[in-house]
Amino acid sequence: MVAIGVAGKGGTGKTTLAALIVCALLRAGNKPVLAVDADPNSTLSDALGVEQPRSIVQITDEVARIRDSLPPGMDKAQYLEFRVRDAIRESEGFDLLLMGRTEGPGCYCAANHILRECLDKLQHNYAFVVMDNEAGLEHLSRRTTRNLDILFITSQITRSSARSVENILSVGRNLDLSIRHTCLVLNEYGSATRAPSKEINFPLPPAFCLPFDSEVLERSEEGKGLLDIPDDSPACAAVRKNLFALLSGFGLLAR
Repeated sequence: MVAIGVAGKGGTGKTTLAALIVCALLRAGNKPVLAVDADPNSTLSDALGVEQPRSIVQITDEVARIRDSLPPGMDKAQYLEFRVRDAIRESEGFDLLLMGRTEGPGCYCAANHILRECLDKLQHNYAFVVMDNEAGLEHLSRRTTRNLDILFITSQITRSSARSVENILSVGRNLDLSIRHTCLVLNEYGSATRAPSKEINFPLPPAFCLPFDSEVLERSEEGKGLLDIPDDSPACAAVRKNLFALLSGFGLLAR
């Protein structure tokens, strides 16, 4: 099993990249894939073109309110695990697991703990796990993304995005997370309206650039998924080419 995470400041294309990674893996026959939406602002299901499943947060809240009527032979922890597994959205070649959002200013600690436990138990059933993380640093500080083979950090070509990349890298170093390879992906490089600034210094060289793609933009505006995007779409082609070059270079394709 190969574990891939995607992180980045909001609006840098991390969910788009996560969906295009799933798309590239499926088209190359690398199945099954477990897609994990660990961002409370859950949009990965839209990017994948599937109905949003019930979330870990929803199920945790429901089970916490149960006073009796548990299935025979199950305690609450076992019932919770059963409910979470049952909520996984099954699709052709991939499954989707959703963390969800708390109501109000609640803490995500319990949901993150359950997500970690589920990933520990489920991940070996899949060839790849692709996790779309939160926009900020919470996914790192709560150690949801431990034991990643590759962490892709998305960034626009701006100073604020460059600082966000440095902050994510700093948190990763301070927490001593088990991330084997970290790759920077610059978004919208080569668009007609944006060009890279030589004055912006990124803390690591870009692994590749995600080009402006009118097809991706149109689908996002219309709420359409990316899994059936044409092979020759610029963003799809860039992800496919560079993803497999990186996987091969890191020795991860033969695992």
